[in-house]
Amino acid sequence: MISYSSWSVLTVSFMVVTYLALSGVVLCSVLYLVGGKWRFQVRHLAVSLYALFPLALALLAILLIGGKHTFPWLGHLRGGEGPMPGWYTWGLLSAREVIGMLVIMAIWWLFIKRQDAACRSDCSAEDTAKFHTIACWVPFFTVLYATMVSWDFEMTLMPEWQSAIYAMESLVSNFGMFLAFMTIWIYFLNTRNKLVKKVDEYVYNYLAQMMFAFTLLFLYTHYSQYLIIWYGNIGVERNRIDTMQDGVYSFVWWSVLALKFVIPFIALAFPVTRHTPQATVAVACSIVLGTVCEHFVWIAGVDNKGTYPVLSFLLVGAVTLAIGFVLVRGALRRNQLIKV
Repeated sequence: MISYSSWSVLTVSFMVVTYLALSGVVLCSVLYLVGGKWRFQVRHLAVSLYALFPLALALLAILLIGGKHTFPWLGHLRGGEGPMPGWYTWGLLSAREVIGMLVIMAIWWLFIKRQDAACRSDCSAEDTAKFHTIACWVPFFTVLYATMVSWDFEMTLMPEWQSAIYAMESLVSNFGMFLAFMTIWIYFLNTRNKLVKKVDEYVYNYLAQMMFAFTLLFLYTHYSQYLIIWYGNIGVERNRIDTMQDGVYSFVWWSVLALKFVIPFIALAFPVTRHTPQATVAVACSIVLGTVCEHFVWIAGVDNKGTYPVLSFLLVGAVTLAIGFVLVRGALRRNQLIKV
């Protein structure tokens, strides 16, 4: 029988893949709405990550079929128990997750089509207005969907534990991971001469500045949540935090703070790092690794009885990476962004 800690690797993979697929369009939408000119350098690359949604949907199906392996509380709650008993049914959870992803896929697909229309030289005022409208909706639906995913697959794994700021912390953390991934990805494509049109080097500096900003936001939301729980000293809230920071995965818990705050903050605070692509990529690798560790400790650290599933990470990670690589490469080729 597969242990919960090993099965948690699937949930971690789902979270990472979903946020990568989600965030490409989010970045393009935000840069457009704030008038960021460097969006022209990355917008087609970023929306190519939409190709990861079929993989995210497949992982979601596996996790929902997994039942108790994915959701430890399943089958243990009776009517009236728990802070939100209506949420704790497999049918309702499955319905909202599947419908939510399909709705996001439809809206994101519409954004990409409107963006393509707005990029044409013969773009009409009507095309521009439609693109602006859909771009305004993207951040709104992002917050709703990201909140639902973070609650269902992380926060409520321990039903009596809840936090008013957890969804915000999760969104900030995962978007920071996406920025780090974009930095690594662009550097890989640029240095290996894969792109039809290379991304200009100044983009690394912009991505580094955004990573620095989201590093600070991550610490703010993380510390705000921790301070409230610690100051209130309510057993039900303290138990989960104590289990993660002092239990089986305490090393992972403290590593997250080092990988996602200490290293990025110290490095990106200096202009020389932000203007050196190799140094920026090294920091980006730290953020990506820290986010993977963060997901794992929140998911697998619920019962404080697990082990370090190294083999599961290697197998599941390799398969997920291979499928994701094929899907995204296909999208890049269809859009004629890389050399064949």
